[in-house]
Amino acid sequence: MTEIEKIEPDFEKGGGLVPAVAQDAQTGEILMLAYMNRESFEKTLETGEVHYWSRSRKELWHKGGGRSGRVQKVKAMYLDCDQDAIVVKIEQVGGISCHTGRRTCFHYELGQDKNFRLVD
Repeated sequence: MTEIEKIEPDFEKGGGLVPAVAQDAQTGEILMLAYMNRESFEKTLETGEVHYWSRSRKELWHKGGGRSGRVQKVKAMYLDCDQDAIVVKIEQVGGISCHTGRRTCFHYELGQDKNFRLVD
């Protein structure tokens, strides 16, 4: 019997951070992109709710915890082939992911004129 290699995110490649894409588990819609460090990754595994690392505030960030109540419940998690990016399929409680009040943070679309415009 061979020992199974433990596969986990490589936090060293990105200076301690890996990008984490939040995707709606039911619709497949991309809701947001944030970053995880080892602490936020482990807290996410421990609680079943997504935690990120806030690069601007330099602190652990429980999405929706304590403020809006719009938490992200983990339904599945995927690690890419280089082990330096994560996709978290989530249930978005409250229906809003973006701090702007929109469902998704990706609400600008590139038009044929090569300019981004707000879409709702």
